[in-house]
Amino acid sequence: MAKPPLSMKPTGWFQVAWSDEIAMGDVHKMKYFDQEMVAWRAESGQLTVMNAYCEHLGAHLGYGGKVVGEVLQCPFHGWQWSQEGRNVCIPYQDRPNRGRRVRTYPVVERNESVYIWHDVDRREPFFDPPDVFASFGGDSSAWDYYPQQRLFEPNLELHPQYVLENGVDFAHFKYVHNTPIVPVFTRHDFDEPVSFVDFTITFEGDDGQRIEDVNSGVEAINGGLGIAVTKSWGMVDNRTISAITPVDESTSDVRFMVYIGRTPGKDPARAEAKATEFGREVIRQFEQDVEIWQHQRYSDPPALATDEFKGFTAIRKWAKQFYPDGIGGSAAEVYAATQKG
Repeated sequence: MAKPPLSMKPTGWFQVAWSDEIAMGDVHKMKYFDQEMVAWRAESGQLTVMNAYCEHLGAHLGYGGKVVGEVLQCPFHGWQWSQEGRNVCIPYQDRPNRGRRVRTYPVVERNESVYIWHDVDRREPFFDPPDVFASFGGDSSAWDYYPQQRLFEPNLELHPQYVLENGVDFAHFKYVHNTPIVPVFTRHDFDEPVSFVDFTITFEGDDGQRIEDVNSGVEAINGGLGIAVTKSWGMVDNRTISAITPVDESTSDVRFMVYIGRTPGKDPARAEAKATEFGREVIRQFEQDVEIWQHQRYSDPPALATDEFKGFTAIRKWAKQFYPDGIGGSAAEVYAATQKG
């Protein structure tokens, strides 16, 4: 696999699991950012994500590790590690080892998802992961929607930024999804780590003319490079979450979730069946994008059409803040920076 020119260790919130994958007492193995990790849920329900190896002799805590109350016990010698990654018990010694600590990650559970904060410099989170309901205002919640529908595609050769750039790509609908949709952007706000892209929907007729329908549109919120949530209005009420998390220097895990709004007053069984069908169609269209992304090469600088320039330039400039080098991993810029020394 070819290593992408963009860093695969960006800063931000990234999904590493769904909440229902980790029951009380479970120890969940995973690998992200080229690091073996475990997620475990204490008896209190508190979820902890930490690096996988015991600081004693390096046993992997995901293979036989055991949750004991509020701590994780190593399968090798019984050393116990707290939710802060501190050694709190050595069963054959009076005192724990206070000098060693397993790295833990800030964790948020939201929208049935487990998010961790990743930063190579170990800074504290400087923005919150978006909520597919609360972040759009209003009083909607998961109770107003049918059960979440999901897609999981592991270890694909793609970068999270490819997915984020899709949010400003108005031209792909006709060619990837074979739909006559032409987005008309009404907001590009890339001033903060959480950015906003809104558009209304226009339809292109058989004669190439645009048919305006200002009663339909999409609002998108990007929480860094790892999480994007959308709210669609005017057509079928739906919310989506896309979450792309680097696994290693070449691949990412792709998760996509869809909520379809409930329709009161209709036959419940038929309404849910139609919602499920529509949710599957939303997922199918996302899969069409995934097929492109996983075979895509990062083009830098891209050969942009005039109408594409504003959106792509804005989102690429915004994305640079999340990379460890601070300059976005652009091959030309990285090379220039290394020559200065």
